[in-house]
Amino acid sequence: MKTDPEQELRDRTPLGLFGQLHMPLLSSEALHGNPLGDPNKREVPVYVPPHASGEKFPVVLLLSAFTGTPYALFEAHPWKRGALWTYDQAVQAGQAKPAILCMPNTFTRLGGSQFVNSSAVGSYQDYILREVLPFVAKRYPADPRRQGVLGKSSGGFGALHLCTQAPGTFQAAASIAGDCHFEYVFGSELLAGLRGLQAFDRDPQRFLDAFFEKPDLKGDGHAVLNMLAMAACYSPNPKAPLGFDLPVDLETGERLPEVWERWLAYDPVQAIPKAPQGLQALDWLYLEAGTRDEFHLQFGLRILCKRLQAAGIAFEHHEFDGGHFGMDVRFQKVLPQMTAALHAL
Repeated sequence: MKTDPEQELRDRTPLGLFGQLHMPLLSSEALHGNPLGDPNKREVPVYVPPHASGEKFPVVLLLSAFTGTPYALFEAHPWKRGALWTYDQAVQAGQAKPAILCMPNTFTRLGGSQFVNSSAVGSYQDYILREVLPFVAKRYPADPRRQGVLGKSSGGFGALHLCTQAPGTFQAAASIAGDCHFEYVFGSELLAGLRGLQAFDRDPQRFLDAFFEKPDLKGDGHAVLNMLAMAACYSPNPKAPLGFDLPVDLETGERLPEVWERWLAYDPVQAIPKAPQGLQALDWLYLEAGTRDEFHLQFGLRILCKRLQAAGIAFEHHEFDGGHFGMDVRFQKVLPQMTAALHAL
């Protein structure tokens, strides 16, 4: 019986990929000694497409949502294919341009990092920009002149934030239902968090002690964790008992303006117009949200688009039929567009 060498290679490749999935370990100086005690040695999942010797590829960072990890991206179950598997098949079929995909793990004890530097969480912005990107460029056939960043939800916020913080680092960016216009995103969520704290005598530390012992996000649990994690990222305070300040009064829910303003400094609707250079430097910017988003991000995105137009920033805006959950399929739609844009540079 005649054998197919390409099929034999595919059969030997983890997850049935035509390309290769690598899991190198990176020992991070930026995350060393972080206040949550999270590991500073982490796997950095990297996908390398099938390639000829000497060929270099664009690099795309794929950023996970809050409470998410990158491992969902390479789900290989026959009934539930992850974005990596689908992209690999599209590349092999000539339906998508090849790129190196880096899927950094920025999970923390609180569920995520928002890809910022925080005294209460750790220096995850530095981890991505100063360590992960150079790490990939050194080990793989990467073209650092063609770099993109794509994320969903908190990862979508992270894509915009990293571009803003490091103009010229990325040539393409895409946000899938990324956090923007915090008044809409967190308005009712903060109140739900306070409602969830009632079972813990309004004591955030009691909630965290119980959560760390047995993680449970049922009911208002997710809202409580979301409120505390965002405060740790956006309003850290080394002098506060928890290491961060909450933006609301625990009894009445009234906003504390001096803290809330610190949150708003990260809101893309406010941050980008004040420092537009990062997005102005992009060759391709893509923004989308679902028309039924439970956190009202379709409305926040429309406001953001007005701000971008006023700042002279070019972008593509799309709204898809769907909500905020189960959005991994959107990676499969947006990623080929990004790699095509990077190949066109």
